[in-house]
Amino acid sequence: MDLLCTTCAYYAYDEDYEEYVCDCQLDEDDYYRIMQGNYKSCPYYRNGDEYMVVRKQI
Repeated sequence: MDLLCTTCAYYAYDEDYEEYVCDCQLDEDDYYRIMQGNYKSCPYYRNGDEYMVVRKQI
């Protein structure tokens, strides 16, 4: 798990697995490319910080 996963909007608790998982909807090809490790960071990462916009306004 990448450290950025914990702040990602797609990082959600799955009650069936009883752990946090990536909830981004990927097809098999995308999943394969990510698992190969060709990316330096996740291309699907979305900041889950809801207050980021508010801090920029201050």
